[in-house]
Amino acid sequence: MNHPLLVLASSSIYRSELLARLRIPFATATPDVDERPLPDESAQQTSWRLSRTKAQAVSALYPDALIIGSDQVALLDKQQLGKPLTHNNAVQQLRAMRGKTVTFYTALTLLNSRTNEMQTEVAINIVHYRDLSDDQIENYLQIEKPYHCAGSSKSEGLGIALISKLEGDDPNALVGLPIILLVNMLLKQGVAII
Repeated sequence: MNHPLLVLASSSIYRSELLARLRIPFATATPDVDERPLPDESAQQTSWRLSRTKAQAVSALYPDALIIGSDQVALLDKQQLGKPLTHNNAVQQLRAMRGKTVTFYTALTLLNSRTNEMQTEVAINIVHYRDLSDDQIENYLQIEKPYHCAGSSKSEGLGIALISKLEGDDPNALVGLPIILLVNMLLKQGVAII
């Protein structure tokens, strides 16, 4: 099948692995984007804005492509949780999340850089965490080291053991790329997947 050039505006190996499931060739490009939330911006607004900004950031490099931008923000008790980046930050995040419910907003943008048509939607996943002990948190982090994952865990790996219940329409969104939404967007651009 002939497909337009597809570009993933992300350096995330998790997003690349998810996109590869569709069996469409794609390129990757790393957007240079400040991911800090703006003052008074909700978690959903942050993810929405950043997914669009990431797609737009690489559009000049690919003037005739379909560019995928995605961003995920976790929300716990009205506080946005980003990537912990360090072990100590991950410990603090997981301690704060134990026994609680966290909402993950994963925004997806598909930008047609030739026409400037942009589609953006947000997938919402609600994650109920087990009441974890400090030892369980430490053991998990030593094994999986999820320091580049919003919320300090990987649901596609051992992190599933931290979770008592998941709610949402697309479990892929929790990993970082809402594939179901992406297929819908690609179909609107005339890209047949199967």
